[in-house]
Formats: sequence, C-alpha cells, structure tokens
Amino acid sequence: MNFQERKKKILAALDEVESLSVFELAEILESSPATIRRDLGDIAEEGLLIRTHGGAMKMENPVLTGFSEKSGINSPTKEQIAEKAASHVQDGDIIFLDCGSTVFQMCRFLKKKSIRVITNSLPILAELIDVPSIQINLIGGELNKARKAVHGDKAVQHINGYHAHKAFIGVDGISAENGLTAHSEHESTITTAFIRNASQVILLCDASKIGKDSYVKFAEFSAIDTLITDSSAGASKTTALQQSGLNVEIAG
Repeated sequence: MNFQERKKKILAALDEVESLSVFELAEILESSPATIRRDLGDIAEEGLLIRTHGGAMKMENPVLTGFSEKSGINSPTKEQIAEKAASHVQDGDIIFLDCGSTVFQMCRFLKKKSIRVITNSLPILAELIDVPSIQINLIGGELNKARKAVHGDKAVQHINGYHAHKAFIGVDGISAENGLTAHSEHESTITTAFIRNASQVILLCDASKIGKDSYVKFAEFSAIDTLITDSSAGASKTTALQQSGLNVEIAG
C-alpha cells in the first residue's frame, strides 16, 4: 500500500471516530507504527488532520494547502486585504513576502512601486520578475512543490542574512488564547524568520481564521504590528485582539 492509499484510509478512519492512536491506525492499515507516524506528520503538514501526542485528530474544516487551491478561496476578500496591505509599502522599501495566497494578491498592487522583495514564493517570483522597478531576492532551499515555495533550514539561514523594513505574512489561525498558529512546522519557521528580521510585521488574515487555532504555535501578538482583515470579522472577533494590544485594520 502506497502513501496516497494509506492517506485515504487514515482520513476515512478519522472521519468515523474523530481521533485515533498510532497503534490503532497501524492495526487498521496493517502497517508499522513507524510508517503511520511518518504518514501522520506528512498529512498534518497538508493541513488535513491535527497531529496529537501518540496519534491524530480529525480536522473540522480541512485546509487545502496546495497554492493553486488556496489562491481561489475567498478571492475578492483576499484582494481587498492585499490592496490595503500594499498601501503600507513605500518606494525604497525592502519587504519580505511569504508564500501565502493572500500575500500573493499584493503583487498586482505593488507593480508601480520601486522596491526590493525578498520571498520564498515561486508564484510571487513569476508575477514580479518582469517588473523593472522591483528587485527580487529569491530565498534558496528545499522546494515544496504543492505550496510552490522554498522551505527548510537553508531558507531560514538565507533570511537571517537580510533585514527588511516590513514583513507581510499569512497565518492559518489566530486567537487571543494561542496567538498565531500554522498547519506546518516548515512554514512556521519561515514566518518566524521573517518576523525576526523585519522592523515592522503586517499580518494578512481573512475573518474565517480569527478565533481559530491550528497545529503549531509560533508567535505571540507582541510580534505583530498590524493585522489586516476583512469587514466580515465584526467587533466580536476583533475586540479581543485589540484588547490584547494588536492594531487591527479593516479592508473594504
């Protein structure tokens, strides 16, 4: 049985009972616990389940993490957030852009600016490569084909060699209780490096992610200067964040 077949069986099993241990899944799939542990890690990075100590839990709303799939979700809302975010960029700025689909939407609003972009995103590279006024520094490292982005230790080392005026980042979940969370350790380490090496950090996040928690906790509110979200967030979602000291801007 190959990984894709095991993946289908694991997700189907979790759909029935919501949580299972490694050993329960090993028995169901007739595979070794070591294989199941490896599979659970890979599937968790795809945002399709929550890895727990000793097993896995069903994710209520599985996230499509492939860039092409994510880029089409809430597209008009993402464009509004991206336009608001791009208004923070001034000529002469050096900016980090992560591989999130909302951050990608900023590209169309940046093309008339004279800036330097440091990114791990291949779609951003493709979108901006022919813009004369924009210089691009592509982060090197291991390529994640599904996300069309570069990750890994070498990528973090690359980022640590630079400083940006502003970092524009995405997130899989944000809550007053747990701060910023991500589905993948790979992406969270890149985002953390961006935060560490930027003077100002701007988080782009649609309302559906506010109040939600994901797998990896990687930053507190104190690491973020501004959150840009959409008007559907409402006071009920944003008040707790503002009370925690986070500056919130509403797009649209």
